Formats: sequence, C-alpha cells, structure tokens
Amino acid sequence: MRVGQVFDAVAERYDLMNDLMSFGLHRLWKAFTVSLARVRPGERVLDIASGSGDLAGAFRARGADVCMTDINRRMLARGRDLALDAGQTAPAVQCDGEHLPFPAGSFDCVTVGFGLRNMTHKEIALAEMTRVLKAGGRILVLEFSQVWKPLEKPYAWYSFNVLPWLGQRIAGDAPAYRYLAESIRTHPDQKTLAAMMEQAGLEQVEYFNLSAGVVALHRGWKLR
Repeated sequence: MRVGQVFDAVAERYDLMNDLMSFGLHRLWKAFTVSLARVRPGERVLDIASGSGDLAGAFRARGADVCMTDINRRMLARGRDLALDAGQTAPAVQCDGEHLPFPAGSFDCVTVGFGLRNMTHKEIALAEMTRVLKAGGRILVLEFSQVWKPLEKPYAWYSFNVLPWLGQRIAGDAPAYRYLAESIRTHPDQKTLAAMMEQAGLEQVEYFNLSAGVVALHRGWKLR
C-alpha cells in the first residue's frame, strides 16, 4: 500500500486513531517536542509531514511563523482547516519531504513528527531538512523507534494485532494500520537515526527515549 493511499483512507479519523492507539500519549510526546524546540516569537518553523497540524499549532501559539507541508493533500487540508478554525494563519505547501521547494537557509527550526519513517530515502530527506535550515538552527525528529527489549514481543503483538483491529473498527481500514506496524518495524533504531542525522551535516545530535523507546525524539543543530 502506498503512503498516499494510507493517509487518504484515514484522514477523517486520524486524530481519534492517534488518541486510541497511543492511549493519548502522543499529546505528551508532541508537547515534549515543542518544549525542546525552544521556538521563540518571530522564528520561522517548517513542519514536515504536518498531518492535522498538532505541532504546527503549538509553535504558532508560541509566536512562530510556521509553514506546514505534507505529501498528502487530504491530510494537509485537514491541518489547514483546523488551524483556520482555531483562528490561526496557516501557510501550507503540498510537497515531498525529499524535495523541499524552499531556498537554502530559510528556517530557524525544522520538525517532522511521525513522518520520516514514511519517506523512502531518509538520508535525502534529512539532507533536504538540513539544507533549508539556517546556520544555528535545529531539526527535531519525533518518530516511533526501538522499544525496550523486554517489551519487544508484547509490543509487536499489539502492533500487528490490535492496531489493524482498531483501524478496521474506527477508520474502516485495517490494511492502513498493518502498514503502520510494518513501517515502525523497519524504521532505523535510535543510534542509527542519530548517525544518519550527523551524516546529513547536523552536530550535537542527541535523542530522548519516550515511553520505553516506543517513540524517540532526536534533535540536531546546524552550527555552520
């Protein structure tokens, strides 16, 4: 199943499914991301794979100038509409994260929440994020990662059994959530992703395991 088909299928129930799948923890993971981004009023933020715009909205609330991007038109429209409903301006660009249509050095901060694992050439996507980042700026990647080893088997059972069941019952699409489970399983682990960010030109790369490694937040800086 292609990524575009997955998110076309689940766009309308995306937020509800996130709450159910994570028991609401995704809100805490995103709040932690916002706190570590240290965005200041007036800074320019690029939120890639913005989806329904949770991170983008939080950055706007802190006074940042935020541009949302997503490869999926329906998800991007949903994020834009939710922002407008909240009284926020919502610049939005439909584009591929591996080919960002912005000049070099355009943004103070680049974020991607639960989107990098869907990109085929992650090293190209990370290089593009680094290219559009200003010197002194930072990139934050919030993504599913390698869970604490004692939890591997129950987590795998949950991912490949409960998630598709929820997907069928709530969103009417079990295959989309089987894809989700598989994409998590094949995503680079914490140390591998940190090394990839360094190879893209970022420095002082660090990561924070959340919920026993179910999710990890990586942060790196473009110092030159």
